[in-house]
Amino acid sequence: MSRPVFHPRNDQSALRGSLEVHLLGLVDFASCLALQDRIAFDISGRGDSQGALLLCEHPPIITIGREGHAPEVLADERTLAACEIDVKWIARGGGCFVHAPGQLSIYPILPLDRLDMRLPDYRQHLESAVIDVCRELKVAAKRRPESPGVWGRAGQLAHFGAGVRNWVTSGGMHLNVRPESSFLRLVDSNGLGIRAASLEGTLHRPVGDALIRTALIEYICARFGYNRHHVHTGHPLLKRTRRLVCQHV
Repeated sequence: MSRPVFHPRNDQSALRGSLEVHLLGLVDFASCLALQDRIAFDISGRGDSQGALLLCEHPPIITIGREGHAPEVLADERTLAACEIDVKWIARGGGCFVHAPGQLSIYPILPLDRLDMRLPDYRQHLESAVIDVCRELKVAAKRRPESPGVWGRAGQLAHFGAGVRNWVTSGGMHLNVRPESSFLRLVDSNGLGIRAASLEGTLHRPVGDALIRTALIEYICARFGYNRHHVHTGHPLLKRTRRLVCQHV
């Protein structure tokens, strides 16, 4: 189907360069974080607006950002230890998030200064791109200016937590497609006591991963003004690890 094109600014400066998209599959959080740092370093040394987008899922882990608090982890230490779920404090915005298979992590690595953007603009465009995908799936979704993320009728569908260094972004959003509901109950992910929801739980039917990824890439390109993108499977600098993954709590 034909999707709308958005131009967030009147000038055409962001139409230079391309968005390099990497589909990583299931990758542990630490390896993905290291890859983001390496790509961000490379982008910070460029002179154009080329950016990168990593799409992946993570084995179960809980991360706490700068606005997060330890009491937002609702599971006790024994439960987390039995399931081998780590809790990590990381240098990003946002609160306490749980990551698990079935949740799509969306990491745009973009040079905000060369895109003529500030962090609030980045958040608005990224949340809007996720809302575009939800609406294409016939899922009602909206932003809340006072509360980062994307919200549906059944709860919070996606969480926003990003950082910026040398005007290059890291982190991004985490969209609940079909994560096991027991994982979502491990944390208070918005600090408001509002439960997390998923796309498939809202629709009561399966949703194709390829459809979501394709729509998301196109809407992110449109929202951020990229007229070219290239899709790659994996990344040559990604260092993968192997371990058993908890399937439910």
